[in-house]
Amino acid sequence: MAVQKFTGPLDWDDLRVFLELARAGSLSAAARSLRLSHATVGRRLAALEATLGRSLMERRPDGYVLTGDGEGVRALAEAMDERAQAIRRREGDAAGLTGTVRLTMTQALADIFLIPRLGPLRTANPGLDLEIIVDNRTLSLARREADLAIRLARPQRGDLVGRRLATLGYGLYAAPDASDTLIAYDESMAELPEALWLDRHGGGRRVAFRSNSVQGQLAAAVAGFGTAFLPCMLADGVPGLVRQPLSGPPPCSPLTREVWLLVHRDRRDVPRVRTVIEHLVAVFTAERERLEGG
Repeated sequence: MAVQKFTGPLDWDDLRVFLELARAGSLSAAARSLRLSHATVGRRLAALEATLGRSLMERRPDGYVLTGDGEGVRALAEAMDERAQAIRRREGDAAGLTGTVRLTMTQALADIFLIPRLGPLRTANPGLDLEIIVDNRTLSLARREADLAIRLARPQRGDLVGRRLATLGYGLYAAPDASDTLIAYDESMAELPEALWLDRHGGGRRVAFRSNSVQGQLAAAVAGFGTAFLPCMLADGVPGLVRQPLSGPPPCSPLTREVWLLVHRDRRDVPRVRTVIEHLVAVFTAERERLEGG
């Protein structure tokens, strides 16, 4: 069937629809893939044929089949599509080296553990800016309050993607000459697993020091206020502190908490975010023994 030729620029969207129709072989499959209506797919094909002045496809009972001219146009369209994808990848890679990634986590993880290990990320990506938000609240990744979150709990929301980074070990720590008293969280943090564990296994001892800061509890332990229940990665190796044997009502076993990296689904493939994710995974993997407490 002859196709009337119209003058005008070649529309890449017409070519894109034609290429998908050639790949899919049917109007319905192409429409589903492109998220267009059947009528729009048919109209785009007709517009391309009119622009080129030749028939590109024949409609048959079992679908659409390329004509000889259609085969030639498809080969050219495939090459154009490959180049377009290469441009997108290049732009994405370049964008991955610049811009800001916002990361939220607890203060102990940020100050004591992670920030001192971010140097290699900076060296490899000098145009990448990091913003660390120290906050125990679960900031909204959906509202872009942060790009990534490190939390001590598995994600519950369906729009977040989580990856377990490590297991955090805990132990009892005190100065050698400390009194037989405890260091604990204040009432605002009473529902934390660490606080509940110490309440159960503390043996009824008096609490001589309370704080909502784990770094504050560490300092109090060094100062001799009593025994604190602390993350091993924070307290191991601190001068003046000794890890104490666990005792108390059974089952008295060390508490562990899982460390999770959370990202919104539509942010995980952003190049700069993916770069930070890969670095975080590498850091936590390399320091697994320290985090678990040996």
